[in-house]
Amino acid sequence: MNEKTNPDMKQQEREQVVELGSDLTNGRLGNIYTLTIIGQVEGHQVLPETVKTTKYEHVLPLLAGIEESDEIDGLLLLLNTVGGDIEAGLAIAEMIAGMKKPTVSLVLGGGHSIGIPLAVCTKKSFITPTASMTVHPVRMTGLVVGAPQTFRYFQRIQEQIIDFVTANSRISRQEFEGYMMATGEMATDVGTILYGKEAVASGLIDKLGGLNDALAALHRMVEKQNRPSKKGN
Repeated sequence: MNEKTNPDMKQQEREQVVELGSDLTNGRLGNIYTLTIIGQVEGHQVLPETVKTTKYEHVLPLLAGIEESDEIDGLLLLLNTVGGDIEAGLAIAEMIAGMKKPTVSLVLGGGHSIGIPLAVCTKKSFITPTASMTVHPVRMTGLVVGAPQTFRYFQRIQEQIIDFVTANSRISRQEFEGYMMATGEMATDVGTILYGKEAVASGLIDKLGGLNDALAALHRMVEKQNRPSKKGN
């Protein structure tokens, strides 16, 4: 039975790495599931095959499975994203924020736009010194109806993003809105680019560090969760 099951499990793990950029590592300190958010977060519209994407319809059931699995102790979220669909990104971020299992994020390269809620949705967040995060107002491409209701809709979405980010990080609402609406920081746009140390100093990200730091924090959280509670008889 085991001889038949093990090759099947290995094949499934290889397929997850190729298709989803994910991997389950079984170590002495706990079983860690690594999930990557790369390229553009794809929403209801399918993006061209030439664009690297993270598909939310793949990620959402995967997160539910991770939360329910007895074989997984924690989630490591690796981010290198330019942003993408707002609703899809927020859906993923809300799923992770609602997990009881230990979760840690690590921003590598970039965590721009809707990647910011994804970076702060975990219980602990890290960013490498060279990574950057672009904070800007909600934008939309394509045909937009020029009516007051449209701009009110944009404003309400923006408020939801601000509420989520400030609730899941140490940055104040006033400071985050200041970064979002800053002029002169970006050549042809409104917003602010924050690099590693700046993102931590602002309170947007918890700590500066790399893979080892993120894993060490996750292992400590797993150990604390798995430690038997001391109760009197």
